Amino acid sequence: MTNEPFKNNYDLEERTAVFGENIIQFCRKVKRDPLVMPLLTQIIRSATSIGANYMEANGASSPKDFANKIYICKKEAQESKHWLRMLSNYYPENKEELRKYWKEAQEFVLIFHKIVTTLKSKNSLKILK
Repeated sequence: MTNEPFKNNYDLEERTAVFGENIIQFCRKVKRDPLVMPLLTQIIRSATSIGANYMEANGASSPKDFANKIYICKKEAQESKHWLRMLSNYYPENKEELRKYWKEAQEFVLIFHKIVTTLKSKNSLKILK
């Protein structure tokens, strides 16, 4: 990993940015051919989208907009896990590095899932009042 790997676990803005940067650096260094290019494009798109959507969530215009952007973060993290799995099959020599990225994507899924479920729970409480 190029950047200090996920140094501050509580700063999601920084953590998602570092994740995207690390994926870009990984894609920059590996061999490329026509077969793997779509996979590299997809992982860059989904991995960098996590941070972009998190930034949008932080600037959301409403609670509903915030929840929607967080849900997109979760979906992009899930998608990133898929592409990382495909890449680890294509690049078996990089399996350990890709596994670290997969674990970080999984942590994002869990974090964003918790945020979404907490928001849903708070919204259901408002309805009951």
